[in-house]
Amino acid sequence: MVKRTSLADDTCPIARALDVFGDWWSLLIIRDANLGRRRFGEFQASLGLAKNILATRLRALVERGILKMVPASDGSAYQEYVLTPKGRGIFPILVALRQWSEEFDDAPDEIATILVDRAKGKPVKKLVLVSQDGRLLRAADTALKPRPAAKRARRAP
Repeated sequence: MVKRTSLADDTCPIARALDVFGDWWSLLIIRDANLGRRRFGEFQASLGLAKNILATRLRALVERGILKMVPASDGSAYQEYVLTPKGRGIFPILVALRQWSEEFDDAPDEIATILVDRAKGKPVKKLVLVSQDGRLLRAADTALKPRPAAKRARRAP
């Protein structure tokens, strides 16, 4: 197995986020946790992932504070994985990835589900980036600016 280069100390926030949850198995585990899966066997059945790879990814997500282990909700001796606040904060990223795929996938009709508001049953609106004064922003409308006290000793984003 090839050792990954750590991006934890990179000055780019996107690189740092990818260091925490940036492989597809981890994102799919987080997706499944958002869907209510909590047990090792549930993740394995959903993902079809080898047990050793799943165990490694779950352990890393716990170590990074995305998931935590809690006693099983049914009172058995098992442990379950639940999202922490840090892990729940990834939900908008998953929605953005989903919506990007729904818009640009070569075969969007093959996508099996749509994301809906549970209370109303209506599709969720597309995520948009909005300025502080309410204007819709595109990439060309934004810029990167150094933080006043930022350490700029590493690579640029």
